[in-house]
Amino acid sequence: MPEHIIDISEESGVRYLNFGSDSIQGAMRIARPWSLELEYTREMMAGLLLRPHPDWPRSCLMVGLGAASQLRFLHRHFPDCRITALEINPAVISICQQFFKLPPESPQLGIIAEDASTWIRRAPKAHYDLILLDGFAADGCPAALDSPGFYLACRAVMSEQGVLACNLLSRSRGFQARVRRIRQAFERRCLILPPSDSGNAIALSATGTAIDTDLATMQQRAKLLHEQTGLDLRPALNRLRLSRSLPADHLTL
Repeated sequence: MPEHIIDISEESGVRYLNFGSDSIQGAMRIARPWSLELEYTREMMAGLLLRPHPDWPRSCLMVGLGAASQLRFLHRHFPDCRITALEINPAVISICQQFFKLPPESPQLGIIAEDASTWIRRAPKAHYDLILLDGFAADGCPAALDSPGFYLACRAVMSEQGVLACNLLSRSRGFQARVRRIRQAFERRCLILPPSDSGNAIALSATGTAIDTDLATMQQRAKLLHEQTGLDLRPALNRLRLSRSLPADHLTL
């Protein structure tokens, strides 16, 4: 189990979690605990624009609990989605229960205190529609969660409608190398969203059924998602348009 400081602070109605460094590991607006306060946590939900089926995602695997922001969002707005959250540090789970309104475990929600790099190798294959990969310690992403073998193991447990969203730090020295490892594991079926103001860049990777859409369709889906859940992915799509990352505004993954 990792040994690091866990700090909790509050400011202007927002409760923050960090691991003894300047980096924020998670945040919760106390009046709206199900909303996604941090920009990068919102953009990790961009898979919702790529697989617009009404029952997607049916299952989600989360690596790294943080302040449980994405878990609360999915639990509220996608109640039929079965969520499995992996967190290596039991103290983080306890703090989320005490201070970050972690929902109780149920048939739809499981919280597992274990190293994801070990657990995923015995997980059911071709099982998860959505994987949210956001495992960080105070000094960055652990090597065990950033290896070719780990990314391949993630791919193996993804369903035919699978999307993986991975939080990357674009200002870190190893950013480009990490992108290369993800691209290789997913045979280049990977889109890197342009970095947000905080420097977070989200890698979206797909397995199974091909994704074939365009920017205008994603903008329409983002508008509907905002109306239904309050989640606004339109700023991310605007950065994607301005960066000209999509040839002819078309996405094939």
